[in-house]
Amino acid sequence: MLLGVVAVLAVVAPAAAATPVAASATGGQLAGAPLAFAPGDSVSRTDQVRDEQWQLDELRAETAWRSSTGRGVTVAVVDSGVDASHPDLVGQVLSGVDMVSPDGGADPDPVGHGTTVAGLIAGRKDDKRGVVGLAPDARILPVRVLDDENRYDDALIVAQGVRWAVDHGASVINLSLGGSGDSPALAAALDYAFARDVVVIACTGNVATSSNSKVWYPAREPGVIAVAGLERNTDNLWSGSITGRATVLTAPATGLVGAKSPDGYWRVQGTSFAAPLVTATAALVRSRYPRMPAGEVVNRLLATARDLGPTGRDDRFGYGAVDPVAALTAQVPPVTVNPLDDLASPGVVGFGPAPGSADNDPVTGAGSDPLGLTAPRQQTRWTARAAGAQADSAPEQLWTGAALLVALVTGAALMVRRFRQRAR
Repeated sequence: MLLGVVAVLAVVAPAAAATPVAASATGGQLAGAPLAFAPGDSVSRTDQVRDEQWQLDELRAETAWRSSTGRGVTVAVVDSGVDASHPDLVGQVLSGVDMVSPDGGADPDPVGHGTTVAGLIAGRKDDKRGVVGLAPDARILPVRVLDDENRYDDALIVAQGVRWAVDHGASVINLSLGGSGDSPALAAALDYAFARDVVVIACTGNVATSSNSKVWYPAREPGVIAVAGLERNTDNLWSGSITGRATVLTAPATGLVGAKSPDGYWRVQGTSFAAPLVTATAALVRSRYPRMPAGEVVNRLLATARDLGPTGRDDRFGYGAVDPVAALTAQVPPVTVNPLDDLASPGVVGFGPAPGSADNDPVTGAGSDPLGLTAPRQQTRWTARAAGAQADSAPEQLWTGAALLVALVTGAALMVRRFRQRAR
């Protein structure tokens, strides 16, 4: 019996150490307990934050900034909201919209997820402290679609958020969220974005938050850049990242330090935080080549990616790791369409402004409901989740392993005692 306990421990303990916090916090079911702050997870000094932003070195940010800093580009962060008062985001955030609480709430980002995403994209670069984004002069357009539990069960909210972002000037959209089910309404909203020359990036999802291994939707929608995650300082796919045929690019996903509402920082991991690094790269390209169509921007990101795994595109790494410097400087032949888009529209492209705006008259030939916005409620049920959370701390992992060992050994001892008593 004791040998059996040791064997179980050998399998379970390492697995527990490798499981991201996402399984039980915002990246898990996203509907349970609030984030727990383990010792060592919070980062207190802003200069320490800058020192720990390893992804900037990995992506050669300083070199990229010689060509572009994202100035003049509006990036929509469709997420849990963005705290514009965070020191690293002051002056970077435009007036957005709250689709969850239209009358407004006390906290612009009650979860903190969207603020972290925004900081990775456009954190200020005016000093040597705090978080700096990969596209530090881009502007963030916050669109809140995730509730206080970092989820939303109606895809129409996300679809409306995407359309609102397009109608309010976003040329790049970041979707660090998703779910297993498809949504015709969201597909139509994405088609609306493509028709209006917008680049859309989404995360592939996290293993710990999924019931299957399928790349999340909307990342698997044709035309969207689906981003999987890499381990820190390696070319290895992060073990917690979902990947598959729909994967397009990869980016750093672990060991990241992000802005936390209202004025702090935390260590995070997840494909939620890999996607913004690709989003920021798209913003850099759109700033350097302001007349370049979205399809060419997408093609440039794919053509200049640093190939990983088997030669060419593969199901694990897609086209490879995003390379901002190459994307900004390489000679890439022009294309006329988004190479990821199958051009099979779920509706009629070119239909009117976002729901709730002044003119909602249907477009001629589009039918009475081109977006499916009046479909029965049960047909639009869909769970949007964020694919990232606070990173595990070493002390917490060790404590989990120790507690498991004590429990298993104690159980074994009790069973041995019972056998002895019966033998008597």
